[in-house]
Amino acid sequence: MATCPQGHASGSDDYCDVCGAQMGGAASAPPQPQATGGGSGGDDACPVCQTPRAGQFCEVCGHDFTGAGSPVPIPVLGARWEAVTSADRGYYEKVLAEGGPDAASIAFPPYCPERSFGLAGEQVRIGRRSKARNLAPEIDLTGPPEDPGVSHLHAVLLAQPDGTWTLVDPGSANGTQVNGRTVQLNTPVRIGPGDRIHLGAWTVITIREGTP
Repeated sequence: MATCPQGHASGSDDYCDVCGAQMGGAASAPPQPQATGGGSGGDDACPVCQTPRAGQFCEVCGHDFTGAGSPVPIPVLGARWEAVTSADRGYYEKVLAEGGPDAASIAFPPYCPERSFGLAGEQVRIGRRSKARNLAPEIDLTGPPEDPGVSHLHAVLLAQPDGTWTLVDPGSANGTQVNGRTVQLNTPVRIGPGDRIHLGAWTVITIREGTP
């Protein structure tokens, strides 16, 4: 198997299969100066995807070896965690005790089976679907039973480059709590397996490892 001027192994003997450089032809672009500080040969590999360095930018993920650009996030693949929704009577009674204009009219559901939602993609919205707003949240709490205290777009789970998630309340009507603490408006809160998210009048979302 031939090797191109950039050091890639290529099955083709005219142009490199990896970078497209001409094999044994025109000279390639001059190599970028190596960073000072003395390191092993591993320093020439991309810190994000481990592809051998062939210039200022990684040919696979675009990482800037000079550090001038923003770091390339590691993509979150698949659904490694799940959100399980259910009804929490203890939280419901706490909401009733705190009062409110509609508290007395809200009844605790006699039957509310658990539902599981896989966490995948860049964001997972929590709320109730609305045809008028063309809104269909990934964690749809429309029911039945329906928790009237949940906003149509109540909260959003945001995937992080390291595979974890944060929760943001963009401005729900009745607020959101994580493990009993109120989430401040538009302030990301890191969550993990075992955390409990309370919202609405009686809804609890428990974060678990695994997929539904």
